[in-house]
Amino acid sequence: MTDNNQYIDLFHSLIQHKESEVVEFKKAERSFDFDDLGEYFSALSNEANLRGLDFAWLIFGYDEKKNTIVGTSYKDGEQALNNLKHDFSQHTADRLTFREIIPIEVDGKRILMFKIPASPRNIVMTWKGIAYCRDGESIKPMNQSKMDEIRGQAPTPDWSAEIVPDATIDDLDEVAIAKARKMFKKVHNRIPVEEVNKWTDEEFLSKCELMVNGKLRRAAIILLGKMFSDSKLRPAVAEVTWTLRDSKQEVVDYEHFSVPFILTVDEILAKIHNLTLREMPGGTLFPDTMKQYDDYTIREALHNCIAHEDYTLQQRINLVENPGFLYYANGGTFIPGTLENALETQGPQRFFRNACLCKAMVHFNMIDTVSRGIKKMFTNQMERRFPMPDYEIDNEKKEVAVRIYGNAINERYTKLLKENDTLTLHDCISLDAIQKGHRIDEEIAQDLLKRGLIEGEAPNYTISIGVAKASKQLPGYTRVRGLERDKIKHMVLQYIQNAGTDGAKRDAILEYLQGTLPSRNTNDQNAQLVGNILKEMNRENIIALDGKLWKEIKNE
Repeated sequence: MTDNNQYIDLFHSLIQHKESEVVEFKKAERSFDFDDLGEYFSALSNEANLRGLDFAWLIFGYDEKKNTIVGTSYKDGEQALNNLKHDFSQHTADRLTFREIIPIEVDGKRILMFKIPASPRNIVMTWKGIAYCRDGESIKPMNQSKMDEIRGQAPTPDWSAEIVPDATIDDLDEVAIAKARKMFKKVHNRIPVEEVNKWTDEEFLSKCELMVNGKLRRAAIILLGKMFSDSKLRPAVAEVTWTLRDSKQEVVDYEHFSVPFILTVDEILAKIHNLTLREMPGGTLFPDTMKQYDDYTIREALHNCIAHEDYTLQQRINLVENPGFLYYANGGTFIPGTLENALETQGPQRFFRNACLCKAMVHFNMIDTVSRGIKKMFTNQMERRFPMPDYEIDNEKKEVAVRIYGNAINERYTKLLKENDTLTLHDCISLDAIQKGHRIDEEIAQDLLKRGLIEGEAPNYTISIGVAKASKQLPGYTRVRGLERDKIKHMVLQYIQNAGTDGAKRDAILEYLQGTLPSRNTNDQNAQLVGNILKEMNRENIIALDGKLWKEIKNE
């Protein structure tokens, strides 16, 4: 059974029951108010949380009162639905959005199924700052008692703090403990070194909260355990796999690394081919020689994977070395919710998946808990004039990945960033996103437009022609933006004239124009662009459609 058939079956199952606090039906045959949709999202998300469910459902295209499938044309097309998910996240708590929006066809009519995630534990889901809930069939602002119930929820138990029943101090690596002591002294320099030196290993581990009443916690095995001691964590997996790939994505080399991570992190990072970049011929791209990857950044990314991995998912942490970038991936949802939250936070993260493990890593100077690590990674890349890290956050599949780039965007563009000291970190992140063809918030885009840094129309902005000229990016600029409309029309007419009386099919014209259409567009968008141009030329009495063939109109 295909996924689509599963959703069709689910739809039929849902309509067998009346609306509930976690299921809502709307006709929405052509449109639906954006804010009304937001209020339903907030209410259904909160109600799912209160009932211990993972998600709720909002269904468009069904008249529940008449028990009739009416269909909907709301946000028709994959791009429109993706844009809705992005725009939606700008107004919700923790920037959450629909888990999925699934279009299905039932009785020849289009149905939209919105899969709404339950609000996270301890967090009330809001829409534009206001929390909503269900009151029978109505939506209303959430009352205080329901808010208190959500905010008072106990946090998820800390897996890393659980005792390992059959583990003893003999399962820990002596060298790892020695390094932990050394790093502890650096972090806690107010404690006299002589005092730390007097602590027994048991006392030291207890101070770091890795041992309780003589029993070891799971975090102790992860950071300090002897080789093979991770077997006592089964079925959890505590392992990092380093893979080297070539330009064809073929695996050249690989190696698996396990505990103690306080030692093996150095072994893993030593595998990375961190080349020395030197001054480029004919220019001064770099003031001095520099490494391809910043040491802090690549270490921070790996430490984050270890600290925030959901070990219950039984997945390895992956570090893949590719030509020009490093790819890190770990299992688990992204605790801050969104990258924007991680970059904008002004204080410590409210909670951690592995609080005991994270606290120990702070003691050993491996991470900090004031949420500055990710922001510092971005700042380091900006100062090096390299592309910003790319985060891939999939909370449904429970995976977080990040790409760290080790090459410049463009020599001239890099020089431009270096000389323009008015650009903030957020400016550089936004310009980097546009450079990569990613979508950015419209308010930010309007600011960049006013400052002349970008041009175009939402959502297809490009680096402005002025910046492109200054950075010698005109070929790339033209490729992304495409030829001007009049030039495309001229090419279309030339092609149809060459076809003569045989005429030309639309698909053949589209294929002929490949390479001249905007590379930022999808294939469907470019096909629609060509279709619109053909219709314009038809209205202008330049060409005419004969069956499925386009032919030139010759004026007598």
